[in-house]
Amino acid sequence: MSKTILFATDYSPGSAKVLKLATTLAREEDAKLLIAHVTMLEKYPVGEHFNEETEPNPAELKQLKAVVPPDPNVPFEHRLLYGEPGSVEVTKPADEIIKLAKQGNVDMIVLGTHGRTGLRHLIMGSVAESLVRHAPCAVVSVKLPKENSEDVE
Repeated sequence: MSKTILFATDYSPGSAKVLKLATTLAREEDAKLLIAHVTMLEKYPVGEHFNEETEPNPAELKQLKAVVPPDPNVPFEHRLLYGEPGSVEVTKPADEIIKLAKQGNVDMIVLGTHGRTGLRHLIMGSVAESLVRHAPCAVVSVKLPKENSEDVE
């Protein structure tokens, strides 16, 4: 097995539905599933510098580790991603996912999208759109139904 499929989760109910698709693709491609989340928490306390890698926030790590493929035969691992230190306000999840995709030689990225349009799209941006434009591999973007979206129009 040399293929890797990256599933990007935001922990939403819709994201859980997209995990089923990512699992199916991983099973069919005999691929490992890399389950990733970009946290908005700081990796290091503000103003602190460390020479050693810090431990992830236990609550955040527990939430990520609860995301598992519905098929127990699909191999998987978890990655908690952070933006640059001191830049939580400007962390762009797509950039962190792309870095992981490049480092991990990912063959495909699977994620859900809320399908924001208009002003909300301009303000919030679109992780899926950025990944489709800049990812080094195939991207499967699944538009979630309105009931799974946090958008209220």
